[in-house]
Amino acid sequence: MDAREFIKIGMSAERTLVVPPERTVGHFVSDMPLVYATPMMILEMEMTSGDAIAKHLAPGWITVGTEVDVRHLAATRVGATVRTTARVIEVERRVIRFEVEAFDGERKIGEGKHARGLVNYEQFTKRFGVPKS
Repeated sequence: MDAREFIKIGMSAERTLVVPPERTVGHFVSDMPLVYATPMMILEMEMTSGDAIAKHLAPGWITVGTEVDVRHLAATRVGATVRTTARVIEVERRVIRFEVEAFDGERKIGEGKHARGLVNYEQFTKRFGVPKS
């Protein structure tokens, strides 16, 4: 399968999240503040990237994260609404690259690039013995 046949530059998605205590650095590391954790911001960026292209994938195909190059620019408190965006910027045969950003209101709190690899679900689970969720 060649992603260039059905994924186009400019495809995009947006997600919003009200930051819960469970997604803060203080939840994972004692004696740290309850502010939005960098890995949780990256998770939202990855999920948003997947959202941008998921409906264009053929049945039986998924994407998995393969690269992350992200800067976390500012702290965000519990209860704040974070808006995450992803836009396709490059498409290779099996790799789709995205520009990703996160905002707390109008303030940019994160930015960077993310790549997802196109994989056949059945072959992937067979190879790694991964059970279906």
